[in-house]
Amino acid sequence: MTSLNTKVSRPEFDEVIALIEQASSIVVCAHTSPDGDAIGSGLALSSIIQRRWPSKTVTNLLADADGEVPRIYKFLDGTDSFVPANKYEGTPDLFICVDLSTAGRLADAEALMERSKTVAVLDHHPYNNVYWNAGLVRPDAAATGVIITEFACHLGAELVPSEAQCLMCALVTDTGRFQYQNADGEAFEVASLLVEAGASPSQIALHVYQSDRLAYLHLAAKVMGRIRTFGEGRVAYSYVTTADLSASGVPLAEMDGLVDVVRCVEGTEIALFLKEVDGGKVRGNLRSKSQLDISGVARQMGGGGHTAAAGFTAEGTIDDVFTQIVPLLIDLLALDKES
Repeated sequence: MTSLNTKVSRPEFDEVIALIEQASSIVVCAHTSPDGDAIGSGLALSSIIQRRWPSKTVTNLLADADGEVPRIYKFLDGTDSFVPANKYEGTPDLFICVDLSTAGRLADAEALMERSKTVAVLDHHPYNNVYWNAGLVRPDAAATGVIITEFACHLGAELVPSEAQCLMCALVTDTGRFQYQNADGEAFEVASLLVEAGASPSQIALHVYQSDRLAYLHLAAKVMGRIRTFGEGRVAYSYVTTADLSASGVPLAEMDGLVDVVRCVEGTEIALFLKEVDGGKVRGNLRSKSQLDISGVARQMGGGGHTAAAGFTAEGTIDDVFTQIVPLLIDLLALDKES
């Protein structure tokens, strides 16, 4: 694998490496409700560490106690190695957070992170509070997969095909198949390196985007039928209820892709998708198709994310949450008009 042409050195990587070398037991954990970047980056990093330091015990952890790897990512090597947060026994020497820099997004794994001896973070989300001993957070990176690729290059590690495939999955999914605003030159440079190392974009497309179950497509049709717009047609909105999920048999882990159904409405700039979950809560996905920054709205709703892709979990019913978020989005549109 050719080295990534980094314009600056990354002393942060050396600090992470020092923590790895000092640790015997290592946990690699991404955020709750993991997506392709979370799963792919975590798998690749744990494999890189295990190959470079074979004496280490490395565990892939799911942040949710009842968590599972979404079906569409199970083609990646190593997905059967994940352990739910409540099944991990002991206290790790090092807890590595991947694709998250907000501790609250660790869900059921947060307590384990807090009692770990040391903590590292490799991520591309904006953050407020530093709770780690070492790490690199690059909000300008298209995906955490970019940072893990950069970490491998810094180590001088040759990626094996399975690692390259995991990292390509991370990159493809977080750039929306290179359709989102974050698909910059670095993203394409990394993609080229990963293909050279053995990644197969066509296999990723087949499993992630071309293998929908019939039940999912029927649910997507229901979501399409509910799409409405507001804010002078600039925001598209739809939702699913727990009753929809029960009737369809589609697990919550496969719901995130439905925001892209809402995103496709012509003339809209923001997509809002709400899904009802157990415990009287609603999870929301926000997407921006323009230069509008929806991350602030997500933070106001108790979540966070990127300029063009963000999410949150809020208490209440779908109607409650919708009533709460509409004024925030209207205010965002008004600010855009004034600028």
